[in-house]
Amino acid sequence: MTIRDDVLTSLSPLPLDEIEHLIRDGDVFLCSANDPGSRLISWSTRSQWTHVALAYGWPSLGRIMAFESVHTIGVHAVPLAKFIKRTSSGVTPYPGSIILARHDDFAARQQVDGDAMRRLGDFAVDRFGDPFASGEILKIAMRILLGRTRTRTPKLLAPQDEFICSEYVARCFETVGIEIEWDGAGFIAPADFARDPKMHAIARFKT
Repeated sequence: MTIRDDVLTSLSPLPLDEIEHLIRDGDVFLCSANDPGSRLISWSTRSQWTHVALAYGWPSLGRIMAFESVHTIGVHAVPLAKFIKRTSSGVTPYPGSIILARHDDFAARQQVDGDAMRRLGDFAVDRFGDPFASGEILKIAMRILLGRTRTRTPKLLAPQDEFICSEYVARCFETVGIEIEWDGAGFIAPADFARDPKMHAIARFKT
């Protein structure tokens, strides 16, 4: 079920304490913001969707974490309560909207593959803490530019260990056999998550 563009007006925003019990490992936080970095992604993809992060629980601390990739610091994790209050660049309050979304195949994969979420978690966490080198940031910038021009990405510029947010979440999905559909131009974008026919919106956070 593709996420419609009008979801930001059709879903009423709810506070975190009314949504957090709905969140499962592997859900995504699909964001639409207007800070400078987000506007660049929106310009590149001609879409309102500007950022994607992955939901993962930390039961021993009673926390839900947002795993994300940020071009300035690489891959890291933040508590969801903080994630919905400010952007990764520190803009407060959050200048936009955040949707909780889920891929239809996750439940089925976990039923037949009990090891699926561990693999996803291992891949996600193993990427923490590695800052991007200048050459890696340049590759990301080139993929963003190619996305605007709808140019297919050459293998030389394909992501290796440096990821735009949506590339990171998409690679996490691949560890459990789920692929986000995209056209191969530029980069797998937040908009591609919204357009995927098996992705559906569950709730909208009050930011």
